[in-house]
Amino acid sequence: MTIALPKPSILFLDDVLLATAEYEDLHRVADVLHVTPQSRKEFLLDLTQHKFGNVVGIYRHFKADRSITVTGRFDSELVSCLPDSVRFIAHNGAGYDQIDVETCSSRGIQVANVPSVVDAPTADTAMYLILSCLRQFPLALVHAQQGSFNSRVPLSNDPQGKLLGILGLGGIGTALAVRAKAFGMKVGYHNRSRLPLEQETALGVSYIPSLDELLKTSDVISLNLPLNASTKHIISKEAFSKMKPSAILLNTARGPVIDEVALIEALKSGTIAGAGLDVYEHEPKIPEELLQDPKVVCLPHVGTVSVETQREMEAVCMRNLIHALSTGHLPYVVKEQQKEL
Repeated sequence: MTIALPKPSILFLDDVLLATAEYEDLHRVADVLHVTPQSRKEFLLDLTQHKFGNVVGIYRHFKADRSITVTGRFDSELVSCLPDSVRFIAHNGAGYDQIDVETCSSRGIQVANVPSVVDAPTADTAMYLILSCLRQFPLALVHAQQGSFNSRVPLSNDPQGKLLGILGLGGIGTALAVRAKAFGMKVGYHNRSRLPLEQETALGVSYIPSLDELLKTSDVISLNLPLNASTKHIISKEAFSKMKPSAILLNTARGPVIDEVALIEALKSGTIAGAGLDVYEHEPKIPEELLQDPKVVCLPHVGTVSVETQREMEAVCMRNLIHALSTGHLPYVVKEQQKEL
């Protein structure tokens, strides 16, 4: 008689809503558990009481209800309480600043995010913000809703010929560069490491050697870099003082890369001309000073909120977990772990 071996267990902190086929594929090779606690305190208690002792993988979402309201950040406290059996975390999101990767690495836990899927939709969002801020379309819409047919709409600016300075030319920055070039913009970028010359030529972008030069010369500045200790408040009062008075600042990365208090002051004082934002320093709170400023276009972190993108992000996580269960390794890990694990 053949005895069937028990399946490995995967703990889901959030539901899979769209990638149902891939979710069913995972069910065939794993037992799926769904978290039931109603608070982080309850979840930590369940962990310390070994309720999830056989779990080898975890699925979480960067902003869905349970991952935020129940577990909160995967900080060192929480990661230290995870069962010894846990080997994989599939994080549904491009940014993974909510996870203490260092502690995960020390425990041999592999972490994968969802990087390239978000490139196009986030770049689309950034391009919308560029056009909205330069052309002042949201302000024109307000005037139309108030019954004014362009008689009080101020002159705006075209994107053609403007220099878009991209801070962080990774996947999203590259996708944005392609879109901006189609609108006649010049594109420069600053990275810690310069791209190969042939890649710059193919994209039609120029390298800006320093952050200071990017701030001083760019008409539009787009932030496309991860949030970590070195990038928090990289755009501060000092940075604003170096920008053109006509400059537009975009942020579709993570809110805390901008000192929000300094941004509000720069807008009030006319140090910069405007801002387009999809992320904020203290989400979900958006400061009223930004919401009520006609020079600012505020979106509520919707850069990847489309059916196609959300479905593929879920599907990537399911495929990652299936691969990990069959091979013992995630197909890729976050940057900090690429040499560690």
